[in-house]
Amino acid sequence: MKKNVAIMMGGYSSEYAISLKTGSVVYKHLASEKYNAYKVHIFKDKWVCVTEDGKEFPIDKNDFSVTIDDHKITFDCAFNAIHGTPGEDGHIQGYLALIGIPQTSCGMYQAALTFNKRDLLSTLKPYGIKCATSYYLNAGDAIDEQAIVAKVGLPCFVKANKAGSSFGVSKVHKVEELRNAVAVALKEDDEVIIESFLDGVEVSVGVINYKGNVTVLPITEIVSENDFFDYEAKYLGQSQEITPARISPEMEEKVSKMAKNVYEILKMEGFSRSEFIFKDDEPYLLEVNTVPGMTEESILPQQAQVAGISLPELFGNAVELALAKK
Repeated sequence: MKKNVAIMMGGYSSEYAISLKTGSVVYKHLASEKYNAYKVHIFKDKWVCVTEDGKEFPIDKNDFSVTIDDHKITFDCAFNAIHGTPGEDGHIQGYLALIGIPQTSCGMYQAALTFNKRDLLSTLKPYGIKCATSYYLNAGDAIDEQAIVAKVGLPCFVKANKAGSSFGVSKVHKVEELRNAVAVALKEDDEVIIESFLDGVEVSVGVINYKGNVTVLPITEIVSENDFFDYEAKYLGQSQEITPARISPEMEEKVSKMAKNVYEILKMEGFSRSEFIFKDDEPYLLEVNTVPGMTEESILPQQAQVAGISLPELFGNAVELALAKK
């Protein structure tokens, strides 16, 4: 019997449009001979199942079911394609765990931890994971430009602590630009992380559980046409994403080992994509994404393709692992 799979997409953050694209790609490629796929849009004002003809049917949040034409549909599994909150910060994971529906991403704690850049880096540093020098600010804090520059130097990156897809990120070259960069970050989150600039090769490393084994996918090198790998570079084609990356075997071994180590230290499940920059041939961790993009422009599907894993195999594997947990 076919399994009913709710493909959750949308979300409450600036990333909702990208999430809708990711969800649509998953919906398109999930094997129809094995699964009944349903598009489930999660927004602040509505949770709805959207049918092929565009009709919307409300989700019953009591048991995460939907009734279409007097027929109640319950879901065997939820495929989490929500970037940002509530899909990447632990909220949706906690909700589904409480009502007993397996889902394809990591657990609630891992999602909450990885979504908070400051907490993630603080957790991993004792394990020898190298990170950039950082300075923290919260909404309402006084901004001491001289103290910031003294700690992290210039140029530096100002980032929203809990946001993705490069929303709320600025590269600051002059001290006079700091206040505006902080204001941009605070539009996305009430916490800010300011990091030293690491000048080196940037790579993205996908790590997944594939058929029960923790698997490091081929590494992607990021070459942005812009000042850094910002939203336009990620989604509007203003970058080169080269897989496999043009790095030495020694660098490849180091960053692969570190990415796998991060996955296992955090007791991750499902998909992950970690971003690193090499400084003096040593990888420095920038962040970990637990619901990485799956659009045609996205990095992890490119890596899977190079590894010989098709999108139906990639998505079906995630569903089967989630079902096995139940």
